[in-house]
Amino acid sequence: HKMHFSPSRQLHLRPCASALASRPRPAGNAAAAARARTCDVTPRSRLFAFGDGKPALGGRAGRGPGGALAPRRPALAPRLGAEPTGAVHPAAGSGLGSEVTVPKMSLWSIVSHMPPEEFSGLFTEFPRNLRCLLADWLENQPWEFINGSDTFCTSVASGMLSAMLEKLRSAAGSEGQQCQILQQVNGVKNTYQRDPLRLVAVLKAILEGEKAAVLKRDRHLPLSFHRRQEELKFSLGLQRLQHRVREIQALRDSPTASLQPDLRDPQLKTEGKPPESELPALILEAVKELEAAKQQVLKRIQIWKRQQQLAGNGAVFEENLAPLQKRCESLVEVYFQLHQQVMGASAKLGAELLPRLLERFNEVLSSLVKSSFLVEKQPPQVLKTQTKFQASVRFLLGPQLLKASAKPYMVRADMVTEKQARELALSAYSNTLSESTGEIMHNVVALETNPTSGTCCANFKNVLLKKIKRCERKGSESVTEEKCAVLFNTTVALTPSNLSIHLQVLSLPIVVIVHGNQDNNAKATVLWDNAFSEIDRVPFVVAERVPWEKMCDTLNLKFMAEVQTTKGLLKEHYFFLAQKIFNDHSASFEDFQNRSVSWAQFNKEILPGRGFTFWQWFDGVLDLTKRCLKSYWSDRLIIGFISKQYVCKLLSTEPDGTFLLRFSDSEIGGVTIAHVIRGKDGSSQVENIQPFSAKDLSIRSLGDRIRDLGQLRNLYPNTPKDQAFGSHYNKEQTGKDGRGYVSTAIKMTVESERDQQPQSAAGGPPEAPQAQMISLPILQPELHLESMLSPIAPPDPFGPRPGPMGYPTGESSINMVVPDNLVPFHSTSPMLSPPLVMEPTLPHCTDLAFRNPVPFMPTQFMPGGPSPEPRDEEMLELPPSTSIDSSPRWMPPTMDLPPSSDLDQFLQEMAGEGPSLCPPFVPPLQPSGYPSPNASCWGLGESRWDDSIRPGHA
Repeated sequence: HKMHFSPSRQLHLRPCASALASRPRPAGNAAAAARARTCDVTPRSRLFAFGDGKPALGGRAGRGPGGALAPRRPALAPRLGAEPTGAVHPAAGSGLGSEVTVPKMSLWSIVSHMPPEEFSGLFTEFPRNLRCLLADWLENQPWEFINGSDTFCTSVASGMLSAMLEKLRSAAGSEGQQCQILQQVNGVKNTYQRDPLRLVAVLKAILEGEKAAVLKRDRHLPLSFHRRQEELKFSLGLQRLQHRVREIQALRDSPTASLQPDLRDPQLKTEGKPPESELPALILEAVKELEAAKQQVLKRIQIWKRQQQLAGNGAVFEENLAPLQKRCESLVEVYFQLHQQVMGASAKLGAELLPRLLERFNEVLSSLVKSSFLVEKQPPQVLKTQTKFQASVRFLLGPQLLKASAKPYMVRADMVTEKQARELALSAYSNTLSESTGEIMHNVVALETNPTSGTCCANFKNVLLKKIKRCERKGSESVTEEKCAVLFNTTVALTPSNLSIHLQVLSLPIVVIVHGNQDNNAKATVLWDNAFSEIDRVPFVVAERVPWEKMCDTLNLKFMAEVQTTKGLLKEHYFFLAQKIFNDHSASFEDFQNRSVSWAQFNKEILPGRGFTFWQWFDGVLDLTKRCLKSYWSDRLIIGFISKQYVCKLLSTEPDGTFLLRFSDSEIGGVTIAHVIRGKDGSSQVENIQPFSAKDLSIRSLGDRIRDLGQLRNLYPNTPKDQAFGSHYNKEQTGKDGRGYVSTAIKMTVESERDQQPQSAAGGPPEAPQAQMISLPILQPELHLESMLSPIAPPDPFGPRPGPMGYPTGESSINMVVPDNLVPFHSTSPMLSPPLVMEPTLPHCTDLAFRNPVPFMPTQFMPGGPSPEPRDEEMLELPPSTSIDSSPRWMPPTMDLPPSSDLDQFLQEMAGEGPSLCPPFVPPLQPSGYPSPNASCWGLGESRWDDSIRPGHA
């Protein structure tokens, strides 16, 4: 019945009817038992089961404004112009960290589980048990927005009273206390039938009291409740406008008719004025209500745009525009009806009032039309030149207003800079674009209306940004912080007035890159802008500092969306991330919650002692988890975000063989195993195995590596490893396959100092000679093929490099095991000829091409200081046919491959040259695999990155 969706908030679920029926009820709490019995016993007592998300019997689910399933309008409820909304999922900043998707919620689903004593003072004029029978139907009526005592409010209140009485009678039919309930229903009818507005006041007070109690406890109301209330307000306002139109029509047709404007409305009272002055006052009030309804529609469009932007960071977004289009069309329909009445009464309005009214009408229609031109499918927010992309725009009022034309209306797409976008926004998109900042191919598409679906769209399917003109940047801003946008524009003629309107709409901010190495920093710019921009801002202004709590929500949202998991970050993870980004290990969790984080701390400043920024490290974790660790994370087998120091504290008191998994703090995109061993003196020690990258885990999975290591016994705190990781083990193939080949198995071993020294110290027999090894492309691996191959190795400068500090002194290797009973074969291949295989003079080493490469150094570690940022044209991609690794991996790339017949001689000459093949190189601190977000440097000489390889692997 309860689900946590943030460290500090709880989300309560409603139990199903069967659970309520079977739940034991204390005899001393008869009121609570009656409340539970009357709330959910019968499906007819509600239209939608908000607890389990399924429609109750007798109710058909429809589509809400977000496209989610929503309840159909009750047959007994008055029509309010719009269907109820469905599920509304929380966006960034709403306390994410959830383990499940937030279900549909109602106010009643929370109130029904609160102690009834908290609401005892609310039911002096309305029985509590009838409130339980009405359940969430009560909050789906516009009680709150019936303000006034005119004929419109009275008629709406009377209709809602009739619907409520009928619903209570139907709900009482299945209750055991039917007679008592029907008596109460008749009492309500007799009390409020003559004055339904009094009933409105009573029920409004009950709902206000329930909202106040929920706010006091939870400090917020369900988001779906707010969404539904907004729809009820708009629907009632639309009904009031239609009522105004009928009043104006009646007053024009017959000033003495029975349908007069209601003078009980204080805004229409005219003391001592003749009847002809009532018409202008009524029209002015109708126009005022029309403008208020227009503002509501524009606000709803802005909210849809904001939700679309948050979806770029992974927020759930129901992009269905049909309900929003229906709302626009309904308002425009009332607009034309009112406009027609005004033009019909123009003679009675005078030469001074009529032009002002027409000007206000034109402004309403113009703003509605321009705001209904939307980007339905956004172009990629990180856009690479010479790459095709897709986008689409939609004109919500197109099917209703677009005038038929012999030639189709064409929509053009142009690239604009942030400065150009700001100028267009400040002019309310009345100006036209003077110059495009980039060359876009296939950027003109027809605006087409589909009568079947009732949509008017322009679909850009094969757009290509050929090149981009960079504008001057300020200060230390890099190209990946420069934001652009695509401007979609067209000119259309509207019916029935043949009015010509120029439509323009901007896409979300776009960062244009020319090379894959810029992708990481570009994603950081987009993530920050999507998360922390405001509704209706000046393009593309965004805060430079934001609260750390909002940053936690953003990181959690991004993590869950990228990894595609329902398991979000926890409070302990936020604490570690705060220590990392603020470089503060003395503050408490509460201290961090009151801090703010800057853009520079997020992705400009290099982390102390590292060669990368916070975002570059976090994005590496995202990529590794998404590619290799999704199932482990979803099963909560990886603690992940925890420091090495805290791991030592956790494991120091645990038995030998206890281990846990954490993300590497010093490498990008690595996961390591920390485990407990006993030292020579019997004391407990914690060792961290050299981190595994995505490339390592593609060779042998994490679960199989853990199975290989016998020294790992229990996952922290005390779960046997086979029980925790058994479902992640891959089945080992044994025997011969269908073609008669004997199967082999790759195993991982960790050679620690403890494993090597005691035997020699005890004076035991010497170890059996190890099999010769050939390197595999993993983190310092060795492939053991029993008694078959000797090493093919370059000279000493290519030899093994010391591992990072803090990892086991031995090498982490992967051994290929072949059954011992196999008879060795002798190959006739020149690659395995006896002179080459048995040559004892060749030095043993691990091929540099297969080990961790030397990553690029940020500019602050470069000899001579930072180098200027490369120009775009200096970073062109290699053509697809170009192969970087065309030479053998044991040869420098500049050497030609000799004929196979001369291979023996060539290798002997190479061995004889010794260390002259390659000068020694001292490895620096591990830097980021990405270009520095400041004035950047791309490495040494003509070295390049391969886009297909993650940071840390050349």
